[in-house]
Amino acid sequence: MADTGVLETLLQRVEKVDDGVDSLAVATSLGVDHQVIVGAVKSLQALGDVISAELRSSKHWELTEEGTEIAEQGSHESRVFSCIPQEGLAQSELMKLPFGKIGFSKAMSSKWIRVDKAHEGGPRIFRTVESIDDQVREKLLLVQKGHSTQLEEKEKNELKKRKLLSEVGNWKEKKFKPYNFEAMGVAPDCGHLHPLMKVRTQFRQIFLEMGFTEMPTNNFIESSFWNFDSLFQPQQHPARDQHDTFFLSDPAHAHEFPQDYLERVKKVHSEGGYGSQGYKYDWKIEEAQKNILRTHTTAVSARMLYKLAQQKFTPVKYFSIDRVFRNETLDATHLAEFHQIEGVVADYGLTLGDLMGVLHQFFTKLGITKLRFKPAYNPYTEPSMEVFSYHEGLKKWVEVGNSGVFRPEMLLPMGLPEDVSVIAWGLSLERPTMIKYGINNIRELVGHKVNLQMVYDSPICRNPPTHF
Repeated sequence: MADTGVLETLLQRVEKVDDGVDSLAVATSLGVDHQVIVGAVKSLQALGDVISAELRSSKHWELTEEGTEIAEQGSHESRVFSCIPQEGLAQSELMKLPFGKIGFSKAMSSKWIRVDKAHEGGPRIFRTVESIDDQVREKLLLVQKGHSTQLEEKEKNELKKRKLLSEVGNWKEKKFKPYNFEAMGVAPDCGHLHPLMKVRTQFRQIFLEMGFTEMPTNNFIESSFWNFDSLFQPQQHPARDQHDTFFLSDPAHAHEFPQDYLERVKKVHSEGGYGSQGYKYDWKIEEAQKNILRTHTTAVSARMLYKLAQQKFTPVKYFSIDRVFRNETLDATHLAEFHQIEGVVADYGLTLGDLMGVLHQFFTKLGITKLRFKPAYNPYTEPSMEVFSYHEGLKKWVEVGNSGVFRPEMLLPMGLPEDVSVIAWGLSLERPTMIKYGINNIRELVGHKVNLQMVYDSPICRNPPTHF
C-alpha cells in the first residue's frame, strides 16, 4: 500500500488541474522515486472510480554524430558555399571535398550556387547570392541546447530524414536493475499434436513393443487386383461397386502384375483349387486392372505376404497405420476418409484363439478393456470376427475393427507353405480415439468443423493406464 501522505498529495494535485498531472513531474517535485507515484496511482485505482490514468511514452530529440559535427562546423551546403571564391570553383575540385556531394545538392536546391557547364575548363560552380543563413545549423543548436520544442514537428522530421536528429526514449537515461538470466520465462507458443496423432503414436509404439515391423503404406492409389482379387474377393462383390469405392479416371488402369501369380489368382476365382471350389465365374483382367483409392491397407499386407512367399519362409509380424478411402454416407461414426490400423502375423499353426489373445493384449495396453467379438463374414478370412468396444459417451457398443484368419485361397496362390497360418485385423484409428477422448461425433475430431482449441487443450489421454 502506498504512503498515505503521497496519496493525499497526489489527490490534491489532480484536483487542482483539469487536464491531469504527469506522474514523472510529480515524482520529481516531491523528490521521490517515480515507482512510488506509480504505486500510489494503482492503489487509488484499486479503490474504484477515484481517478483515471493513462500510459504515456516520453521521448526527446538528440543530435546524431553527423548532426553534432554540423552544429560545430556548419551544414554541408553552407560549407560548400563558403569554399567557393568569387572567381568560382571547378565542380571536379568541389566533389573531392568530404561534404562536396551532399552540400552541392542542397546548395543547388536552396539556389545559393549555379553551375556553368559551358566554361572552357569544364563545369564550374559560382555563387548566386552574397550571403546565406545556415538555418540547419541554427535548428540543430536549438536541439543541442534542449529547446527542441521551439521547432515544428515538420522541421524535426526533415532533420531526422537527413539523419541529423534521432528520437530517443527516456529509458536510455534510466537505471535498470540487473537482468536475472536464471528466471523462468513465459512458455512460448508451440504446435500441438492432434488427438489422432497422439493415439496413432501410441498404437505404433505398442506394435513396436510387441515386435511388429511397419509396412510401407505410401501408395494411396492401388489396383483392384491387389485391393480385391489377391484377397479372394470376387469381382461381383458389392464392395467393388462405385457406391462403396472411389475409382480413378486417370490413370484408370494398372498394367504391371506378376503374371504367374495373376494366373493362379484367376484360376482360384474361376475354377477353384487348393481344396476350394472357387466362385465359378468368368474372372476378367479388365476388372482387376481398375485403379482405385485403396479401401483398406490389407492391399499392402497382400503385397508384403506375396513378397514373403518368394523367399524361404520365416515367421513375421507386420503392422501399418495409414489412410484409406470409402464412399461412405457421412454420419456420427463414418467418414469417406479415415485411418486404418492393420496387424498381420504369419507363423506355423496359428488359430483364432491366438488372434483373440493378441487383440486383448493390444487393447489392454491402450486402456480399453471392454471388448466383444462377434462372428462375421469376410471374403478373405475364415473364421472372421468383428471387434466391438463399449463407448462411454454413446452408451453403447461400437464396432472398432474386423479380424480373422486369412483363407487358403488367398495365401496358397502366393506360394506360402500349406502349414502356415496368417491372422490379421484391421482397426479404425478414429473410433478408439473417440472412445479415449469422449468424443461422440467423428466430425468433431476430423474435418472442417473441428474446434482447433480442442487440439490445444486435449491432454495426452483421458484414461490413467501407465502406458500413456
